[in-house]
Amino acid sequence: MGKKASHVDNLVFLKLGGSLITDKEKHQTEHAETIRRLANEIAAALEVKPEMKLLIGHGAGSFGHIEARNYGTRTGVHSATDWAGFAEVAAVVGRLNRIVLEALRGAGVPAMAFQPSASAGIRDTRIEAMALTPIQKALQHGLVPIVHGDVAFDAARGGTIISTEDIFSYLATHLQPERILLAGIEAGVLTEHPDGELISEITPQSWQGIRAKVRGSASPDVTGGMESKVAEMLALCAPGRTIRIFAGTAAGHVRETLAGNASLGTLLSLKLD
Repeated sequence: MGKKASHVDNLVFLKLGGSLITDKEKHQTEHAETIRRLANEIAAALEVKPEMKLLIGHGAGSFGHIEARNYGTRTGVHSATDWAGFAEVAAVVGRLNRIVLEALRGAGVPAMAFQPSASAGIRDTRIEAMALTPIQKALQHGLVPIVHGDVAFDAARGGTIISTEDIFSYLATHLQPERILLAGIEAGVLTEHPDGELISEITPQSWQGIRAKVRGSASPDVTGGMESKVAEMLALCAPGRTIRIFAGTAAGHVRETLAGNASLGTLLSLKLD
């Protein structure tokens, strides 16, 4: 399932968090103006850096987390009711994906959707295989693949939920991005949610001392909060790769960060300079 895919030069992964593009307190409610602004910023960054290869992932926010929580989809899918919920989560997340895709294409970004559940092989929530070659070919030809948190068939649990971070983790191992950017609503990783201090830099060593202080989002999130995201991203730290968690709420922040002109939020790396 795409195991032969390899390194893609000048590759950047960008996640648009569910809390950024939807109102997580209002069921199936997107932030339409924010999505349009982000699409325009992404288009502008690609114009400034035409050599950049970009893969975008987005969270589900209020399009899926509530349904997944109600059906317990993350923990396993077994009964007829569970499977009906599984299909419902997929449909709702797909609706948000179409909204994001249309905004990007409307801004002139040559975006193309790749549904993770169509090819992901999962065992106990861990991605063991996923179709890589189509994504690699899209990148080589200047297209912008779009992935998203999704349901997935699981060899151990029947079905489950895979997050955008889960997908990034698998794809990063094979495609080797130079940068991974996670844009949300918080300034970066905070010592406490929502009013803690910004942690400007984190390494695997420093994380052990601050992990207990980091609090996740108060909104429904079946794939874990900030603590889980940091842990997953630290596992992807590698020589020559930078990972940044930052806020995409202010105009220009996503554009400037993508273009490499801003050092916002929290930097994750193997070792501080």
